[in-house]
Amino acid sequence: MNLLKFGIPQGSLEKATLRLFEKSGWKISTAARSYFPEINDNDMKCSLLRAQEMSVHVENGNIDAGLTGRDWTEENESDVVTVADLLYSKASQNPARWVLAVAGDSDIKELSDLNGKKIATEMVNFTKKYFAQRKIDVNVSFSWGTTEAKVVTGLADAIVEVTETGSTIRAHGLKIIHELMQSNTILIANKNSWKDPWKRRKIEQIVLLFNGALKAENMVGLKMNVPEKQLQDIIKVLPSITSPTVANLLQSDWLSVEVMINREKVRDLIPQLIGKGAKGIIEYPLNKVI
Repeated sequence: MNLLKFGIPQGSLEKATLRLFEKSGWKISTAARSYFPEINDNDMKCSLLRAQEMSVHVENGNIDAGLTGRDWTEENESDVVTVADLLYSKASQNPARWVLAVAGDSDIKELSDLNGKKIATEMVNFTKKYFAQRKIDVNVSFSWGTTEAKVVTGLADAIVEVTETGSTIRAHGLKIIHELMQSNTILIANKNSWKDPWKRRKIEQIVLLFNGALKAENMVGLKMNVPEKQLQDIIKVLPSITSPTVANLLQSDWLSVEVMINREKVRDLIPQLIGKGAKGIIEYPLNKVI
């Protein structure tokens, strides 16, 4: 029996990942204290793993494929196949940023000012390599969490921490002075699993539907009835990703027009459509755009 062992990132990415699976056509049910959630696909078995260690388990073959951050594959220097970039995070479709932050009143202004200083971070290997490449001598120590507090309490001169907006860092009285890297969620696969034809097709199916669901995230469908004589005027204001679908209404000189557009444009578009004679306008959500 063919079976794909797939890793779900536990923690901050977990809810967003489960939601992405659901929009893509899979339902995953998690239970308290269980690291093996159920999925409505007999060809898959899921495991909950920390994003920080996902690439290690994929490289070792404990699982065939999984979702993690590009940052953690670099930190672990994992020998895996990066199958796809998936632009989603715990809060948005923006990439996460690993930044260097210091106390708000610190004299440290640039990287070279950190020579001989202490840095706390979860990304120890990456940070050491980053500064070594720039020939800056720093003492990097691992932080088990509450990294921002290390500067406040004097345990470190600076931190390397992940952020999307920087609000948490600023809330702790720190300031960002440098961005080291940007990271997004990626789907990775074990090299041997990727060579297996069945497993590769299954992984590619997941990627196809994930990308369709992510593309639909900010899109909606818009359907309306339009007088035939107003059709060209209305089409001119429709920012469709493809040509609109137009169909004749039975025994009528009205037409049915349907498009997919960016969600944020709808609020300005609907008044324009009404002004040009459109009626019966319906907005509906999209699960996937492929």
